[in-house]
Amino acid sequence: MTTSEKNLNGKVALVTGGSRGIGAATAVRLAREGADVALTYVNGKEAADDVVRAVEALGRRAVALRADSADAGEAAGAVGAAVDALGGLDVLVNNAGIGVLGPLEDLSLADVDRVLAVNVRGVFLTSRSAAGRMGAGGRIITIGSCMAKRVPGPGGTLYALSKSALVGLTKGLARELGPRGITANLVHPGPIDTDMNPADGPYAGGQAALTALGRFGTAGEVASTVAYLAGATYVTGAEFAVDGGHAA
Repeated sequence: MTTSEKNLNGKVALVTGGSRGIGAATAVRLAREGADVALTYVNGKEAADDVVRAVEALGRRAVALRADSADAGEAAGAVGAAVDALGGLDVLVNNAGIGVLGPLEDLSLADVDRVLAVNVRGVFLTSRSAAGRMGAGGRIITIGSCMAKRVPGPGGTLYALSKSALVGLTKGLARELGPRGITANLVHPGPIDTDMNPADGPYAGGQAALTALGRFGTAGEVASTVAYLAGATYVTGAEFAVDGGHAA
């Protein structure tokens, strides 16, 4: 039995943006390790329901909640909805995020506001709400990006800004919540094969070449690191690169 299997049995997790990609893989992995899982989605209810069925097939409870992380009320409210549905909260995975790439002069104020609302404000508000519901042993795990460590070319300024902000947020949470026995950690995925950034897409070759391993990662490889952190007891305020050596 692994550490996470022992520690997640009977726990409740909330995965934001859990209907596809890294979020969906994480929801299923946490269920496999013993957790009941709530997940949020904005669009794609059918995909969210598919994840719920996959979790339930593993013998765990699951619920899909519509919540837009760009909306302050919905970002914070997802925590209460998950607690109401599943009876508590032990693990929060801040996965919901958006990427708007392009030259500085082409980015509108609406682009800036939306990216920061989802990638920074939403994470802060959901984490704050979760911290108010968690007891000792709570886990806050946030999905960042390899672009918080290395921006390999132009066009990524806004996205890198939003993901870099999560470093300070995570360290602050670790210090503030540590005395209560709650940990906070950050996972930085590199190029990951999802429907938003497929490994056979038009820009995939260049992205893979930037990694030391020369390939895209899988959503499951990121999820395995999240599962480890969900069970880890003496790791907090840390950053974990799951990037195939993108930052090497």
